[in-house]
Order: sequence, then C-alpha cells, then structure tokens
Amino acid sequence: MAYSNAISASDPLAIEKLTQKLEACQEKQEYMKAVNTYYRRYGTCKGFSELTDTQAEKIEASIANHSWDSQPFPSYELQNNNQEINRLKKRIEKISFDREVGFSGWDFNGGQAVANTEANRLQLFFDAKPDEQKRTQLKSYGFKWAPSQSAWQRQLNDNAIYAAGRLDFVKPSDGSTVRDKQPKAPVRTGTAR
Repeated sequence: MAYSNAISASDPLAIEKLTQKLEACQEKQEYMKAVNTYYRRYGTCKGFSELTDTQAEKIEASIANHSWDSQPFPSYELQNNNQEINRLKKRIEKISFDREVGFSGWDFNGGQAVANTEANRLQLFFDAKPDEQKRTQLKSYGFKWAPSQSAWQRQLNDNAIYAAGRLDFVKPSDGSTVRDKQPKAPVRTGTAR
C-alpha cells in the first residue's frame, strides 16, 4: 500500500508543514544552482565545498548519462523545483487567505449550515433526511454524506459557499443570501487565485 505525504488544507499545521517544504525546495534550488555554477566555472565538481570527492565523481558520472544538458543538475530539474516552489507559495497564500476569511454558518428551513473551521468543512445538518432529489443535488454540488458527523459536508472554501448558495433548499431562512452571511474577505495580495 502506497502512502501519500500530501498535506491537507484541513490539517491545523498545514501552513507550517508547507512552509517547511517550501524552505527545503528553496534550499535545494540554491544548492543545485551553486553546483551548476561551480561546474561551469571549473569543469568539475571536485573541490565544491558541500561535496565530497566521491559525491562529485557520482555527479560527474551522471552528467555523461544526460548528455543533452552538460551540467550536474539538468535544466528541467531546476525548472521543476522552481515550479514546486511557486506552487507551494500559492498554496500557503490560499490556505492563509481561507483561514483569514472566517466563514460563518446560517439557519435554513429544515436545518442549519455550520462553518466548521476545526475540520475545515462546510456542514449541512438537516432536521429530517433530505429526499432523493435534494440528495442528488447535494452530491452534484460536491457535498458528501459524513455518517460520523451526521451531516452533508465539503471542504470549507469560497467554492463551498458558492455551491451552498446555488441550493435553494439551504438558503438562509431570513431571506438573505448565503454570500451576505459571510464576512467580507480581506484583500488578497499577489496574483494567486
């Protein structure tokens, strides 16, 4: 069985774990660039302060295996790592943004919507089991039945709020819209979406 080392947005330590992963990728990027620069300058990796002679010989042997790019770390490795750095930065920004928003729940005819920030879920609790048509609609908008919570739920984010707003049977009982019930989101910095 393969295990994933993915970091869930619902993990309370997600930002810290992603930041650690980001820092490791940034260190790796600087290391790869430094080794490549040293190799271009001296034509060998031997003598590079962070490598033993054995490691340098291994790296030089691997250069022969990828003759299309005559440097210790091929361009694609640097590009892939740089893309991972950018992806992690955007993910950290997105999770931070979603946590700052502070989504809120509402009452609707026949139940209650709860913004469960601990579990990172928008949960819909019904007084009675929804009929087949409503259950089908819930599923089509990404809500899943969670028997352990006795609720229909999905990840708590802007998309969940939008989806709930599209379901007529969970609209707030006071006549307002689901979006009106949410606090105003802080202004995002940067270009991440």
